[in-house]
Amino acid sequence: MSLLSPLVNWIKRQNPKFAFLHSHFGDRPFVLLDIGAGNSSASKTTNQFPQCTYYGLDLHKDYNNNNSDFVCMKGFFEMNLTKLEFDSIPNNFFDAILIVHVIEHLHNGTDVLKGMLPKLKPGGVLYVEYPGPRSLKLPHMKGSLNFNDDPTHVRLYSVRELKVVFEEVGATVLKGGTRRSWFYVFATPARIILRMLRGKPVTGNVFWDLLGFAEYVEVRSGK
Repeated sequence: MSLLSPLVNWIKRQNPKFAFLHSHFGDRPFVLLDIGAGNSSASKTTNQFPQCTYYGLDLHKDYNNNNSDFVCMKGFFEMNLTKLEFDSIPNNFFDAILIVHVIEHLHNGTDVLKGMLPKLKPGGVLYVEYPGPRSLKLPHMKGSLNFNDDPTHVRLYSVRELKVVFEEVGATVLKGGTRRSWFYVFATPARIILRMLRGKPVTGNVFWDLLGFAEYVEVRSGK
């Protein structure tokens, strides 16, 4: 193991969804449903949490995933969330559910959130993240800095709306607000320089935490 490995792992865990999982489970085993499981999310998640039993869910199975990603998965649900047909997903089964930058692509995202809560074990936790209303006022940029930069975004949500939705179905809202990883905020200049040195474009997501692009809500199952 490299002497830098602990530092590298710490940096990776500053990702808000990983910070959420680490705060609740640390290095203990847990069963996760990751909704929006593309871009090698299975490999990245299980690398950080080797004791995680990973289940993925997405509209299409092959969205920037490869064989090594599927090896990391215990199971995969390929479905259109807007149909609200969730019977194939077991109830009272998952310790945690991640829904990160998904609901803004759904016209009925609040119904999807309510449909996922029964899938949690009693006391299980859910993390949802999405572009907040503030994103409408941000500059346009490749990689989405303004809500309207992505033509597949169909609806804006807010913390206030989601808190009401969760509380109406008996879930406990643990916290919510503007996503603000202070590590990412202070690392913004370094991230810009590193991208430029590597010949990569500086995209909108580099500025998300600095400018408050996204909101989040953390919930505990009320069952």
